[in-house]
Amino acid sequence: MRSIGELARDSGLGVSALRFYDRAGVLVPARVDPVSGYRWYAPEQVEEAGLLARLRRAGMPLADIRLVLAGWSGADTELVRTLLDAHLCRLERGLSDAREEFSALRALLDHRENPMTSLRTGTVRFSVPASELAGALDAVRFAAATDPRLPMLGGVLFDLEDGVLRLVATDRYRLAVARAGATGHDGPRVQGIVPAPLADAMRALLNGTEAVGLTVDGDRVTLEAGDRQTAGRCLAHDFPDYRRLVQLPSGRRTLVDVPRLRKALETGPVRAGEGLERGGASRDLSVLGTDGDGTVVVCGDGDDAPDRVAVDRAFLLDALAAGARDRLVLEFGAPTAPLAIRRADDEETFSLLMPVRLEG
Repeated sequence: MRSIGELARDSGLGVSALRFYDRAGVLVPARVDPVSGYRWYAPEQVEEAGLLARLRRAGMPLADIRLVLAGWSGADTELVRTLLDAHLCRLERGLSDAREEFSALRALLDHRENPMTSLRTGTVRFSVPASELAGALDAVRFAAATDPRLPMLGGVLFDLEDGVLRLVATDRYRLAVARAGATGHDGPRVQGIVPAPLADAMRALLNGTEAVGLTVDGDRVTLEAGDRQTAGRCLAHDFPDYRRLVQLPSGRRTLVDVPRLRKALETGPVRAGEGLERGGASRDLSVLGTDGDGTVVVCGDGDDAPDRVAVDRAFLLDALAAGARDRLVLEFGAPTAPLAIRRADDEETFSLLMPVRLEG
């Protein structure tokens, strides 16, 4: 007999997924300890679990998976082959439809004017308090992308408008926004994506309290801090319209004690998730909810109330650290909406974390 942990290791299914498939009657353990409730699986169920993992990776609906498993060991394999062929046809039709839609979208993109070109022309000079720019970089840097397939997200957006410099970074799964006051420029909006290495070099110079100078000359940006400076070229891409990404309906807001929540996240239960990977490895998820008095709690297995939201645990810990406060506001929307982490004293400095689907 194999324990649920051993079966998870041998099959590639997570423990929480195996529990789900037990509850769904798809892969029921051969024996359940009547006292502890611990699940044990027979040797032949290893093959079934591996088959189930393959079908799930292929995106087969649960109803069809149930029939495939039921017919797998039988002498007549016609039903299984029919189900496999039918699902493959669905995938091929879906891919064909997606290609057509993407082709149409690319054609639209080809005919669109580039609205950001004018924002990077000419020479613009302005000043920013060093401490404010340092705090803004610290608040957003963690969210910059490292995926070489998305070079336009591999830096920090500097967005200057109406005397406010906003810094934005995103890697699709998380987005961070912060701001700093700017003086010396009252012209049109200016934008540029500062590559992550240059942003780090800028941060290294921001160890004082005096104002620093920023110059944007075409696609080149220069930071001057006293007698020191660093410079480089902005990324030759356009950043997505982050203002659309942060237009969220208001949700449940609760003030959290950051050290206490960090400890709960670091020592509390984790879940396995689908659709979010880093380096090919699945990430640990934390499921958050609120109890009766509004306190944020880290939920364990079996606590699957519909208002719970699952997020990447490491990403949430990063966002809490970037918030740089002992008290932060967590804003919950629907389980499919981003989780917002905001400063109570500065609503315009915040992070958004995309929710992650739990296995099963």
